Amino acid sequence: MSQIVDGFNRQVEYLRLSVTDRCDFRCVYCMSEDPEFLPREQVLSLEELSWVAQAFTELGVKKIRLTGGEPLVRTDCDQLVKLLGKLPGLEDLSMTTNGSRLSKLAKPLYDNGLSRLNISLDTLNPTLFTQLTRNGKLARVIAGIDAAIAAGFSKIKINAVILRGQNDHEVIDLVNFCRQRNLDIAFIEEMPLGVMDERKRSRHCSSAEVRQLIEQHYALVPSSKRTGGPAKYFKMADSNIHIGFISPHSNNFCHECNRVRVTVEGRLLLCLGNENSIDLKAIVRAFPADIERLKAAILSGIKFKPQSHHFDQEGVQILRFMNATGG
Repeated sequence: MSQIVDGFNRQVEYLRLSVTDRCDFRCVYCMSEDPEFLPREQVLSLEELSWVAQAFTELGVKKIRLTGGEPLVRTDCDQLVKLLGKLPGLEDLSMTTNGSRLSKLAKPLYDNGLSRLNISLDTLNPTLFTQLTRNGKLARVIAGIDAAIAAGFSKIKINAVILRGQNDHEVIDLVNFCRQRNLDIAFIEEMPLGVMDERKRSRHCSSAEVRQLIEQHYALVPSSKRTGGPAKYFKMADSNIHIGFISPHSNNFCHECNRVRVTVEGRLLLCLGNENSIDLKAIVRAFPADIERLKAAILSGIKFKPQSHHFDQEGVQILRFMNATGG
């Protein structure tokens, strides 16, 4: 079997596959308040998404995470999970979701083969939740988290983006929420994707600052937990949960990057912090039965994967928003 190895001898085993750029939230760090979404004909179909995923698994990818936008606004997402769950060689099929639709969909997703869930939750204050998401309802998300637990998911992680002066006072509340439900949690530094007025304020909160807030209440010790992603995990003496930190600004993890993204319009995005990409949709639609041609394009494109992103360089701004990027 061929393997995807970039020019810096990093083996790619992890694909983040975006199924839609649409979302029922408008989170302040993810998209503009009035976003423009892609016409549906520009979005990969269920069959095309499955075809792209098959090409990657035949090239040695062992882990696929479905992302958006919000993947569950796509009504056929559970059927995509069912298709991907049958791919030979795929060891881990997961999803990142805002949780708003899990009350209805958690059980069919679990039954169709989804193994893990990452659920975004940045605050436990209903008013602030609506402000940060611009329209979301906290109670609906918490009900979705509890539905996922009831459906049988044992591998659930909460993702929280901490913003200075907005929700940094809730770090311990979020940790305690996860302790009570036996959920892992990852704190994520905001990524500078897309131009938005809110980011003009100094709201960046580093992983080190978040860790200091936690250690005022709980001693953290390094954990050997590895998920194939960028998080560095810690544990507490009196709990089984893991606390992770994803630090694209303060602790660049590019040297061990093992992942690529395919956007909802079928572009192979080689780095979250760079604009270079390869158009896979053109190949899929021009040669719909030729998986060898698709695999050759992936192997050729991977040579352009950069050594590192540039989030830490002042003035560098990625113009695409997170919802158009895919998790």
